[in-house]
Amino acid sequence: MLRSITIGDLLDETAGNYPQKEALVYQERGLRYSFEKFRELCNQVARGLMSLGIQKGEHVAIWATNVPEWVISQFATAKMGAVLVTVNTSYRAHELEYLLQQSESTTLLLIDGYRDASYLQMIQDICPELATSQPGELVSKRLPHLKNVIYLGDERQPGMFLWKDLVELAASIDEEALLQRQQSLGPDDVINMQYTSGTTGFPKGVMLSHYNIVNNAIKVAECQGLGLEDRVCIPVPFFHCFGCVMGTLACVATGATMVPVISFDPGLVLSVVENERCTALYGVPTMFIAELNHPSFATRDLSSLRTGIMAGSPCPMEVMKNVIEKMGIRDITIAYGQTESSPVFTQTRPEDTIERRVSTVGRAHEGVEVKIIDPATGETVPPHVQGELCTRGYLVMKGYYNMPEQTRMVIDEEGWLHTGDLATVDEEGYYRITGRLKDMIIRGGENIYPREIEEFLYSHPKILDVQVVGVPDSTYGEQVLACIRVKPEETLTAEEVKAYCDGKIARFKIPYYIQFVEEYPMTASGKIQKFKLREQAIQSFGLESRSETETA
Repeated sequence: MLRSITIGDLLDETAGNYPQKEALVYQERGLRYSFEKFRELCNQVARGLMSLGIQKGEHVAIWATNVPEWVISQFATAKMGAVLVTVNTSYRAHELEYLLQQSESTTLLLIDGYRDASYLQMIQDICPELATSQPGELVSKRLPHLKNVIYLGDERQPGMFLWKDLVELAASIDEEALLQRQQSLGPDDVINMQYTSGTTGFPKGVMLSHYNIVNNAIKVAECQGLGLEDRVCIPVPFFHCFGCVMGTLACVATGATMVPVISFDPGLVLSVVENERCTALYGVPTMFIAELNHPSFATRDLSSLRTGIMAGSPCPMEVMKNVIEKMGIRDITIAYGQTESSPVFTQTRPEDTIERRVSTVGRAHEGVEVKIIDPATGETVPPHVQGELCTRGYLVMKGYYNMPEQTRMVIDEEGWLHTGDLATVDEEGYYRITGRLKDMIIRGGENIYPREIEEFLYSHPKILDVQVVGVPDSTYGEQVLACIRVKPEETLTAEEVKAYCDGKIARFKIPYYIQFVEEYPMTASGKIQKFKLREQAIQSFGLESRSETETA
């Protein structure tokens, strides 16, 4: 049964039913909020955002790790009707500028930085006008829509509000005004926008409604059997649906407790699970591998764990066995989907065998249609025949923001979302992902579109031409290879190319392998044969064994 409810109303309902139940716990910050307190904070920040003049439907971007302000902002924007635009924490200046321009965001919330990247420095480089602006009055040449920058820190920054300002500004908007705003919202309104690389061009803003993600969160929770007694450790990033739909929203939908980790660290995750008696744990396979291999693993009491989700890339059999037997997560589930489908539409169930949890991505969620078609004819194929995986139902996105043509390329006239992934299905309805129609590289669960990297590298003064492909990698699934033609009379090294990328594009997009070539393999009609570049690289870099292992 699908629910027709907004995220704000859902939070009010849960907080009304279980006011004293723990909603949000951060071991790192010594922070504990009941649902009543969490709702109060979300309302306060919602009113603060309204005090800045932010209207229903305006775009508010957030660039931060899994800090408490992220979760509060997620529900605060949902209450006052702003669309939350999630920014990948690995982004650099080039990508941030593109996202803020394309999304037409009027407000940006950000932390000081992550790892070795200074977010403050990057936004100041893009918007030098901040240095002489009053908070809320930014007029930026490169980002004409951006008016407000809110720093999630304690020290005053030129031209920016602080988070505490937002909390204090709430006093200027009464609770009745927020209630009226919240009541003006509908379940079909777009409330979340996430950027994903697709089959063409640069990342696209996937528009998701309350109806899309509330119901997906409920279905994901049902497959795990999540309820009031559950405490979900969330070390996966909030900027992905994995964190903010399958994680935080699923908890609010069921009354489970959110136990986030600010940024992934295997030792910290084990500590949080042990100390908070978490019953569920989320992660991509590489996260579970890191936890299992952590020096403190053998000394940890993880007996509270029961369920969770592993997603992002296929799970090796040995890892799944260790997660079930050594970590004790007997009901671990595998989920599959994409941002465009809110995100999950197939999932294993706790009763499924280990073999099914390793070799398939489970069965379709209740209330969702799934089919496999012949890409050439569009006809549905029989069991065990490979074709393109498609889905239809409540979970299909509203479209790509300001990209109607690209939207039409993936959602057909009958409402089917074409995933671009190849799959088979057996007689019992279990789906197996077998490959990709797309030219996308998936590195450690991160989607990378080659053209975006190619466009960036073209800006190097010594590069004549560049082709980017994915090559097999035993750790990350795939790595990025750039095949570069250098301009005549110029010389270029791999180190120079990597240095040029450093700090300008996300680290996971920086080519791991670089080959300098005189020409590319071509078809008779002049099209570059990327599959041959991949084959040549596998041979050149000695990747044959890894490739065979992964296709076995």
